[in-house]
Amino acid sequence: MTAIRTDRHENVIASLIGQGMGVVVLAPHLGDAALSCGALLTYAVSRTPVTVVTFFTEGGQAPYARSARRYLRQVGARDAAVAYQWRRDEDRAALEPLGIRCVHAGLTEALFRRRPANLIRTRHTHVWPFYRVHVTSGRIVAADAGMLREVREIIHRVAGSGVNLVLAPLGVGGHVDRMLVRTAAQGSGGPVAYYRDVPGGRRDPAAEAFIYRHDLVETRWPWPEPGEAKAELIRTYGSLTGKRLRSAGEPLAPEVFFSAARPAPTASSAWWR
Repeated sequence: MTAIRTDRHENVIASLIGQGMGVVVLAPHLGDAALSCGALLTYAVSRTPVTVVTFFTEGGQAPYARSARRYLRQVGARDAAVAYQWRRDEDRAALEPLGIRCVHAGLTEALFRRRPANLIRTRHTHVWPFYRVHVTSGRIVAADAGMLREVREIIHRVAGSGVNLVLAPLGVGGHVDRMLVRTAAQGSGGPVAYYRDVPGGRRDPAAEAFIYRHDLVETRWPWPEPGEAKAELIRTYGSLTGKRLRSAGEPLAPEVFFSAARPAPTASSAWWR
């Protein structure tokens, strides 16, 4: 088992927020920020500007792959456009009243993405036709190279205009959308820390190896009185009820983040060393 360093003396992320560094949370999917970082969001927004950028906020056109059809049945919708409009509306209704800037990037979620015409070499026109076999494979394939560039460009536009702490998904569970956002954030050139994705498995050897390679330190401290504020935030998401929320395990457990061992003396991009 890979050993993960923990920091019991200094909460690096809280220190940077306390210095007034803006926070930009990169969320692959609608609702991910609330589940994985809701306590941090409610803590930080009264202290510094907070932006949540959600990347994959659109479904695709019919006909849908089997896993996409199953997802639409779960949320009670026949049409992806209707389902995602509802989810975007509830995301704004949850975050904007708190004073959080809400950015929807308008990219197509993995379940609905189609291959570029020049890369259709099989009977499957979808990039990721099956959820368990493909979507959670932890791989970025050639058909998603253009998507990776788009994600990176969006990060530069939103987070690159000032001094910000960027929080990216760790990629627990290997969902390709999480991997795209994490990889793009790594290549953005700015300071990046990582949050443990919820929902996610108890152990993910690939995520642990990423932590070890980059010498990241785990911060597991709960934010002051996070429970009720985060619970209220999650309750505003109708799409997070039922099966998806149960699969999150314990969404009100202390949130887990990974960052460089120590910040620089001042809140600047130099803290990532």
